[in-house]
Amino acid sequence: MRAAKLFLSVTSFAALAACTDAPQESADVDQDAADQAYSVPRTSFGHPDLAGIWQTVNTAVWDVEAHPASLSVPAGQSVVLGGEIPYRESALAQREENYANRLTADPEARCRMVGVPRITYTPYPFQIVQTPTQVSILYEYVHTVRSIFLDSEHPEDSAIRYWMGDSRGRWEGATLVVDIANFTDETWFDRSGNFHSEALHVVERYTPTGPDHMLYEVTIEDTEVFTEPWQMSMPLYRRQEADSRLLEYECYDYLESSR
Repeated sequence: MRAAKLFLSVTSFAALAACTDAPQESADVDQDAADQAYSVPRTSFGHPDLAGIWQTVNTAVWDVEAHPASLSVPAGQSVVLGGEIPYRESALAQREENYANRLTADPEARCRMVGVPRITYTPYPFQIVQTPTQVSILYEYVHTVRSIFLDSEHPEDSAIRYWMGDSRGRWEGATLVVDIANFTDETWFDRSGNFHSEALHVVERYTPTGPDHMLYEVTIEDTEVFTEPWQMSMPLYRRQEADSRLLEYECYDYLESSR
């Protein structure tokens, strides 16, 4: 009797899968067609409208490369194009040291700003606000705010270093392209110790692909740590709750109260 029930269960599952495969494939094709035909709405001043509250759904905050599950860490696929970060041999020892000390050395563990691009794929939402000359991104994580200036260039020979870098943007069609420089070397790419130097240069691309989706692409350059530029790519999702908003994340208070 148990064998008969198992057979019926497996047979039913196979039949269900056969019924659902075709519609899913059709839905994927329809979504691809919709994305290709998507007409990006414009602001009152004519720029592509990216305003809203957005969030990633992946495991890159734990490790941007592929990784197995462990205690309190979900398994994840790599968001790095090509799979692996092209470290210089001389930088590998520092990455291993960072990993060994990650529970205390990670800037996030000390409630510091986590830098770009990492703040994009933290497990906290962010809000985009636009004006004709500036795009501002407000992050739930430790009240971080980025100002992306559209009407100016990086200052020449700046000795100032920023946790979030200095962001200058431009529009390429419907894509917001952000050039970021003048970083401190005190941020990491994830909780696994992937790191950079002050020579870090980042270029982000935010491309709307539908009313509730954007493609986030980022190019990383740092000749002191990496042998060549490398890229990451992931979708961004618009939060759908009717009362969606940024909430409080008082990291410093939580850290102090835990001591």
